[in-house]
Amino acid sequence: MLLKLSMSSMRKMMKDYLVLLVGLVISISIFYMFQTLALNSDYTKNNSMISSIQIVFNVGAFLLAFITIFYIFYANSFLLSLRRKELGMYMVLGAKKGKISQILFLETLTMGIVSLVIGSLVGIALASGIGVLLMNLLEISTEGYYAFYLPAMLMTWGFFLVLFLITSTINAIRLARATELALIRAEQQNDKIKSKGIGAVLVAILGVILLALGYTCLHLLMYLQALGFIVGAISCTIGTYLIFISLLPVLVQALKKNKKLNDSKLNAFTFAQLRFRVNNLTKILGTVAMLIGLGVGAMAGGLAFQQNVNLFTTVFHVYDVNLHDPVETDYQALKKMNVLEQNTYRYKVDDKSFYYLKEDLLANPMLISTNSIQNYSAENKPKRVTEPLPKDVYIMNATKEERGNIDSVPEDWEEAISTNLANNYQLMQGKSVRIVDQVAYEGITGSEHKVLVAQVDDYLKYTQDLKEMDERQKQLVASIVNVKAEDVYTSSKYNTYAGMYIFTSGTMFMGFFLGIAFLAMMASCLMFKILSGAARDKDRYSMLRKIGVRQSLLVGSVYKELFMVFIFPAIIGLMHVLIGMEMFSFILLDPYLNIWIPTLIFVVIYAIYYYITVQLYRGIVLPKEA
Repeated sequence: MLLKLSMSSMRKMMKDYLVLLVGLVISISIFYMFQTLALNSDYTKNNSMISSIQIVFNVGAFLLAFITIFYIFYANSFLLSLRRKELGMYMVLGAKKGKISQILFLETLTMGIVSLVIGSLVGIALASGIGVLLMNLLEISTEGYYAFYLPAMLMTWGFFLVLFLITSTINAIRLARATELALIRAEQQNDKIKSKGIGAVLVAILGVILLALGYTCLHLLMYLQALGFIVGAISCTIGTYLIFISLLPVLVQALKKNKKLNDSKLNAFTFAQLRFRVNNLTKILGTVAMLIGLGVGAMAGGLAFQQNVNLFTTVFHVYDVNLHDPVETDYQALKKMNVLEQNTYRYKVDDKSFYYLKEDLLANPMLISTNSIQNYSAENKPKRVTEPLPKDVYIMNATKEERGNIDSVPEDWEEAISTNLANNYQLMQGKSVRIVDQVAYEGITGSEHKVLVAQVDDYLKYTQDLKEMDERQKQLVASIVNVKAEDVYTSSKYNTYAGMYIFTSGTMFMGFFLGIAFLAMMASCLMFKILSGAARDKDRYSMLRKIGVRQSLLVGSVYKELFMVFIFPAIIGLMHVLIGMEMFSFILLDPYLNIWIPTLIFVVIYAIYYYITVQLYRGIVLPKEA
């Protein structure tokens, strides 16, 4: 009999269970997808590119697991609060507390298993779709990568089953400890309005100070490093909660005191509703604001890293092509490109040094970058080396004994040669570099070579040709230094771009899915909190309906009230993101590049959850009349 009643109750609360189910499915599916990349060691061993970002997915899985623990405990607590009165009535009618606790345990566990089954299926679909898409994006072979990977499935089921068992047990224990009277009267709570005073002012001042301290630490992260991150994170978290606890009730009270605004339509009732409920919402709104910061921040950070790759390579490399001893295939590839500048420089090599011909360098002075990571501006354009070379010989990268009385290579020329000509440490083999005139050059008995540098209109249009050029350069260097081609690292623009692109694409991939999971769980938590108080609001709306207030005005009041509840944490959360992204300024050239994309994704997800919350809340407080 109790089982039938339980099933009947679950059917009536299906909308609430679906909200929980959606959040769990999102979390489980993304967790599984991360694990297929983090645990498949055989696949990552055979793909050195993907192994470099394996740690990214391990970190993502850990962060997702941490937030999921909080979400599951909070969500189950909410569902239990909705059923307290019903369960209390069962006890009053003679049902044994142990039996009810057992049924509640099974209900919670069943919901967990159902979400695991659905989440696993969605996770497999994501792994086969999005996971393979990532491999194709990075031009990595998918051989050995499996959408259904047993170790990943076992890890996912093991973690979430343990979590569901713990939450089911806690719910059963909480029910067992509660009395029948406490359960029946669970909804009969008074909304307390805290009085203002010197305490609230002090809390507000402390909150502002802590937020300012946290923002300052994040802004100065380059200097404060780990200490700055820890202090900044703690200060921002505590400051956020104190701001909501102290200033939010004051803000709502200020809205209500605005006579013109308060007297418009049903605003007096709407603001009164907010005033009653705001003190019970301050903690959850603070939590939601922090989760918004984490969710949007994860997406913005991942995207910023990926979007900055091209900026980084442009800072490090002015020339798009650097070829030692180019072959006919290289020249044919260059003919297909829109080449803006192309120069060739001769050099000789012996047992001690690389000798570059001064006349070639002066005839075609190279470009060098005027940007750096610490001092970047899109307005800074490459400059041409103009320093004269009046001496017969110059030297760089030499020991004190080898240098002797020879003049050092001028600074700009040293940068030009280091970044454009002598930029492969394996090829250089620790030898010094000299600039010599024509007479000295002809007297050197070493082997003669040439290096070609070129600048094209947009190197990203020619990545396949540049990749093939890079492979031929690896073969050349391998034959000279007697190593395997796969062990050769070229410092070309393409190779720098490819290496950074792979890592940052994995970071962006992880950041976006982690952010979506955070935002979905965050919005669900706010929805749960609002709906848990809906039963107490029902009588107030019913009273207004009975005295003749139009249904349209009441619906408008619901939309306004919940909009204000949703908008407060959104503003603070986005403020955390906009200020917090500054902490990446010392490793990213433009941390705000295309930040509108994650912001738009957040707005869409948040708006969907706002609309769903309004509809569910409206269904409770304004039920359809028979």
